[in-house]
Formats: sequence, structure tokens, C-alpha cells
Amino acid sequence: MWVVKLGGSLAEGERLPEWLALLATVGRGRVVVVPGGGRFADEVRTAQRHWQFDDVAAHNMAVLAMAQTAMMMRSLVGTLEPVLSTADVRRVLRRGGTALWMPMQALRDQPDELTSWEVTSDSLALWLARQLNAERLTLVKSCAVEPRWDVAEWAARGIVDAAFEPMARHAGLAIDVLSSDQVETLRSWLTGTPIGTSMA
Repeated sequence: MWVVKLGGSLAEGERLPEWLALLATVGRGRVVVVPGGGRFADEVRTAQRHWQFDDVAAHNMAVLAMAQTAMMMRSLVGTLEPVLSTADVRRVLRRGGTALWMPMQALRDQPDELTSWEVTSDSLALWLARQLNAERLTLVKSCAVEPRWDVAEWAARGIVDAAFEPMARHAGLAIDVLSSDQVETLRSWLTGTPIGTSMA
């Protein structure tokens, strides 16, 4: 099982449908898609600065921002199957679908290790991957990413959130970051064929 997190910033470009189509087809039976919060989450940050409400409320609103992105993704590619729980994920994958995480299980009544702006959708994707005992987590970002960079470098450059590096140290799964123009790289990984090889 792979968890693929599509950064909210992809919604600002033109390649989001291409990524979704890949995951909805080649990812069938294997992939859980995690949406970023994107512009919806930015609105939460703006509102919290203005009204000074607590981080539990902000966390929950940011989770709902991810859910809004998921709804948009489902509208773009209708074969993605929304899921609410890890049990739902496993059911969808067993029958050969591609799961789209609606992150309601990340909502909180009380503060905990997740209810901070140090935790964004990157760390929530890692949290979900650990809950699912996934073999791999791939984060797709709009920024350029060098293959030689490791988790510490991603953190230093602000590519991942502040909580991600310490969570990743003991995650027990492979973690990659791809830029938004590397859709063929992920296709190659999922199919086990070199880039440019015809599947015909």
C-alpha cells in the first residue's frame, strides 16, 4: 500500500488532473490519495490571525480544508473513492479501487500532538501511512526537489512542515518527495517499468 499526498499548491497549476488520473488508474488497489489544504487552509491561517481563536479550532478547520480539496479532486476524477477510516481504505483497495482520504478521523476535541501549525497535511499523510502500515509515502510538491536531498534537507528548506522530520525518524517506511512535473517518475515506480517504456 502506498500513500500519495498531493500538495494543495497543485490546485494552483495545470497538472492536478494528470496526477489524479494516474492515481485513479495505475494506482488502483494500491494507492491512498491524501489531499493538501492549499488555499482553503491559507484562509484558516488568515482567520486565526484576525480572531485569535485556539489551535484546536484552527486544526479542525484546516482538516476541513483538506476535505474541501478532496471534494474538488473527486469532482475532477469521479472514480476516486472517498474514505473516512483506515477500515474504509482497506475495503476500497481490496476491491481494486483508489482511495481518497477524507480526513475526518484527524478532527480533535482536545489538543494533542496533531493540533499545531507545525503539523500540516504532510505530517497528517505520514500519520495516516503509519496507521495503515503503508510501505511507502510519496509527497508531491510544486517546488523543485533534488533527489539527493533527505528528510533533514526537506525540513531545512521548508519543503515539509516542522513536525515531519521527527515523525519520519521512526516511521518504518520509505518516504519520497517528487515535484509536480515528475508524474512519469511515479508512473514508473507504480508499474515497475523504466520511464519512457511503452505499456502496450
